Amino acid sequence: MKAFLKLIRWQNLLIVILTMVLMRYAVLAPLISKIGVILTKGTGEEIPMTLQFPWYDFILLILATVFLTAGGYVINDYFDIQTDLINKGKVIVGTKIPRRLAMMWHNIFNIAGVAAGFYISWKAGYLMLGALFLIVSGLLYFYSASYKRQFLVGNVIVALLTAMVPLLVVCYEWPALYRFYTINAISLPEFNFIFYWIGGFALFAFLTTLTREIIKDIEDFEGDVAYGRNTVPVVIGVLSARVVSICLIILTVAFLYLVWYFFINDIFTLIYLSVAIVLPLLFVIYKLVISKSRKQLHYASSFMKIVMLTGIFYSVVVKIILTWNLF
Repeated sequence: MKAFLKLIRWQNLLIVILTMVLMRYAVLAPLISKIGVILTKGTGEEIPMTLQFPWYDFILLILATVFLTAGGYVINDYFDIQTDLINKGKVIVGTKIPRRLAMMWHNIFNIAGVAAGFYISWKAGYLMLGALFLIVSGLLYFYSASYKRQFLVGNVIVALLTAMVPLLVVCYEWPALYRFYTINAISLPEFNFIFYWIGGFALFAFLTTLTREIIKDIEDFEGDVAYGRNTVPVVIGVLSARVVSICLIILTVAFLYLVWYFFINDIFTLIYLSVAIVLPLLFVIYKLVISKSRKQLHYASSFMKIVMLTGIFYSVVVKIILTWNLF
């Protein structure tokens, strides 16, 4: 069981669940509660909007996402046996878990994830949205089998799929809100701005994931060279890859402060961004500059993961600010 949980990266799956729950209940719910509507069958008084995508369908959405993510981790380890032996010195697939069993779990996770995705898409009234889960399943397979060996392609795919996690929440909530309030409200309020909020989290996830993937490629340079993988550090060199990572971090910091200045502009967000996100990012830059060993580089990638977590937890700050009207 321990080997299986390690294979599916259970900690990362918990982060996926946490991200989706916080996007729904810490960002979307308080945001739309600030919008007043008058229901056609109500008392004529304005009441706050509420979430309309059923909670049980939301749980299925989380399960579909988690199943596909777990399947992606399994197939990644399946194809990475040789390089992991060089880079990490140990593997799970082929030792603690037979290759045949690993492939079986990959198939189970993907079938369950795609089936759940099509079901909730049908329930939401947009069956074709289910094709998104089928595409993701295929991308995760071909990423492990081929794309991750290609220059930058694999990194961008992983970053895009990570950014999709928060976006999925709003993609299924928005149609439910639109359908309910089109029918039951006297006039349909404007709530497209929820895409901007969730989109901000998604862009942050994209940039930080892309940065972390390149740093991990620098860590795995030896194994990738040995097996002819055209990762960023293999193609442009380790030093240039470090420069690219640092530039991405600087871009992320600039993005955070620009969003704060033009759209949010409150002191609580400024403090949180500076202390919980920007300072760790500056530490990552420091590690990238001074690191001379794989272990030191691993600290940099680990800190990027911490930054990704603190970015997710900014949603709690959003909820507090909106609930207490601290803007």
